[in-house]
Amino acid sequence: MKAQVTLLREAGAARPYTESRPLEIVEATLEDPGPGELLIKMAAAGLCHSDLSVINGDRPRDMPIALGHEASGVVEAVGPGVTRFAPGDHVVMVFIASCGHCVPCAEGRPALCEPGAKAGVEGTLLSGDRRIEVGGEKVHHHVGVSAFSTHAVMSEHSCVKIDKDLPLDRAALLGCAVLTGVGAVLNSGHLKMGESCAIVGLGGVGLAALLGAVAAGAETIVAVDLAEDKRAFALELGATHVIDPRDEDAIALVKEWTGGGVNLAVELAGAAPALKFAYDITRRGGVTVTAGLPNPAATLELPAVSLTAEERTLKGSYVGSCVPVRDIPRFARMMRQGKLPIERLMTHRIRLNEINEGFERLAAGEAIRQVVVF
Repeated sequence: MKAQVTLLREAGAARPYTESRPLEIVEATLEDPGPGELLIKMAAAGLCHSDLSVINGDRPRDMPIALGHEASGVVEAVGPGVTRFAPGDHVVMVFIASCGHCVPCAEGRPALCEPGAKAGVEGTLLSGDRRIEVGGEKVHHHVGVSAFSTHAVMSEHSCVKIDKDLPLDRAALLGCAVLTGVGAVLNSGHLKMGESCAIVGLGGVGLAALLGAVAAGAETIVAVDLAEDKRAFALELGATHVIDPRDEDAIALVKEWTGGGVNLAVELAGAAPALKFAYDITRRGGVTVTAGLPNPAATLELPAVSLTAEERTLKGSYVGSCVPVRDIPRFARMMRQGKLPIERLMTHRIRLNEINEGFERLAAGEAIRQVVVF
């Protein structure tokens, strides 16, 4: 069938993207879904820094690639062997397919699925195939989803079914911002009621993490960002304190507010200096979680003795250490109950042909979560 897809032919375009226009909306041919695959009609797709990292070259990928990974949609057709989904089902996409059979999947850690990771890097579906063609040339899938498209073919293991009365524009955020941010706080950081927490980096994922800290019942929540408007918004969402990490006494102030440092610091800025700041404001015996994705060349220098002498924990979190089939419905219920008001993170609703303008807005720090509505 024919579909409109958002194609990136080359990374590293100069800004502003409103002028260089690195993303093209083109007509593509989609192959029919193969065994274990679905044809999805997209409903909504969020613009995320992970997409921007492919556009600017921080995350090298084979080109051309059809971008987009945080989305919701409706199943239009199913391939051979599919039994868990049927046409008409509403779904949220997950940016790493989980095969269910490799060692990490068997251990209950689908975010670390080995075949899923391999397919994501190679720009294929879980099957190893590519189902998008433009001008006679095969196009790479972005982490098995390619959501900035009117339609997409993907593995059934990249989708989670949701209730049909859940608003699809909000549901799109469940697939990345909420999984990654809320999951980093609840699953990776195991934040407990009454503890203190810092969120470093207040983009869409970071503010979702802040909502997770509020929902967990944290007593003190410190929101950290360079941008004053984002710090102000964090206070509206439930932060008890905010700070600019460039302030000379920033670390000392956080320790004063929290009696020696936070129990949990979650870094979501995707920058090594932000992770160092998160580590520095974590208390003795505390946990520092990083779910940001810095440039692969970035390095981190820490006092090694602190890990032992202070019983510190530094850990990574990918997809919020989530089990999507468990956590997406759980977070959806929390959203319904008003415990995760993720609709407040949606600053812009745009059309597909405004995608370059949207990514320039994201790169300039002028948006939290923008959602393409189809």
